[in-house]
Amino acid sequence: MTGKAKPKKHTAKELAAKVDAATTNRGGGKAGLADRSGVEKGGHAKYECPHCKTTAPDVKSMQIHHDAKHPKIPFEESKLLNRHAVHVAEPSKPRPGVRGSLRK
Repeated sequence: MTGKAKPKKHTAKELAAKVDAATTNRGGGKAGLADRSGVEKGGHAKYECPHCKTTAPDVKSMQIHHDAKHPKIPFEESKLLNRHAVHVAEPSKPRPGVRGSLRK
């Protein structure tokens, strides 16, 4: 037991935990944005609730969410939005009145 005048030191375990927490990528921020959004395959958010837009990784988790948050609406698996489905984007159309490189 240390006396009152002596400051307590940090343990090696505590210091190692601080270093690990500071240097390990936990998937937050910009580093894990693509993974969390589900835009690319392998992301966490595969299904989206059609009522509140909450995402879930699988059908069972979505059914648990639905039973808890939307008990009066019957659960229909066919209405779930699959965010990993291939979406074909329309080619960008030029907007009328916008002239990008036609300056004199």
